[in-house]
Amino acid sequence: MRDIPEGDTATSLSTGTLARRLGVSPTTLRSWDRRYGIGPAVRTDGRHRRWTPPDVAVLETMCRLTSAGVPPAEAARAAKAAGSRETVGVATARPAVEPAAGPPPSRAPEPPSRSRAAGTLPLGDVRQECRGLARAAVRLDAPAVEEQLAAAVATHGLAVAWQEVMVPTLHAVGRKWASSGDRYVEVEHLLSWHMSSALRRCAHPPARHGDAPGPGPVVLACVPGEQHTLALEALNAGLSELRLPTRMFGAAVPAEALTAAVERLGPAAVVLWAQARSTASLPLARHLAGTQWGVKGARRRPLVILGGSGWLGRTGQGMLRPTTFQDALDTLAGLYGAERPQPPGSPQRERGLSRGPGPA
Repeated sequence: MRDIPEGDTATSLSTGTLARRLGVSPTTLRSWDRRYGIGPAVRTDGRHRRWTPPDVAVLETMCRLTSAGVPPAEAARAAKAAGSRETVGVATARPAVEPAAGPPPSRAPEPPSRSRAAGTLPLGDVRQECRGLARAAVRLDAPAVEEQLAAAVATHGLAVAWQEVMVPTLHAVGRKWASSGDRYVEVEHLLSWHMSSALRRCAHPPARHGDAPGPGPVVLACVPGEQHTLALEALNAGLSELRLPTRMFGAAVPAEALTAAVERLGPAAVVLWAQARSTASLPLARHLAGTQWGVKGARRRPLVILGGSGWLGRTGQGMLRPTTFQDALDTLAGLYGAERPQPPGSPQRERGLSRGPGPA
């Protein structure tokens, strides 16, 4: 590489400055340079990297593609090809390889990436979108996280996006957080916030139950002491897609308040979320399952749905514990005589309501 000419330093960036701008670590930039040839065209004194605008444009394309789940080696080839084709306006170059709009073709599992942005999360054999979402989250690249979540919902539908993109990525972040001495907490908080935003955008305004006789709404609530709400938010969005009435109460609802709400609403079902065994209160679930309303001789009770790993091995009369997100939707839709539309082909269906999305 040639040394940078005097006068060009004003428009060039150091590795540290560029890393902060792109939201990656300096180690990642050096790794991309060493492994894929995505490096600066010039250096100062033959040693220190100085990144010029064309170099930055190539790296921006590299970041955009890896955020979309394209494997780093493939993204590097596309980014370099795009940079070499352009002589003006490199920053707007279109990559030679765009992320596919639909499910990725069948491929062998991608070997673990050596860059910090992609290799820190134990994802395993998951959809390509999970890898892109994880890379964007580790970089704290909020715009890319938003784009990935919106694309997953638009391409696969809410249920598949939740079960096969959001939940596996959250589980990976949670496992990394638990094994790395409280590191990556900021990654999980950012990812959870944007997932919550994406789920709420999917939800229609609450459907009106009306005054006619028939099943009441579905009440969704976390048990006292439980703060994890994402799975309930996903279920609320799924039910709203079917235009079924819901009442979402969110995190850590006091037992007395939840009991009062059930007595006032006369719900068709109550979904109780408990991710930790320490918060799963079987006496509360039994009390709600035994709550009655209506005139004598025609009294009704709610179906109690137990969601979350805290309920493992616990159930009782008038209670169900669905094993998947789809099972929960189908069960609740059946109370109203509604059929849940089947999503596009989906090989993984065992992630959802029975397992929590990881520690928060």
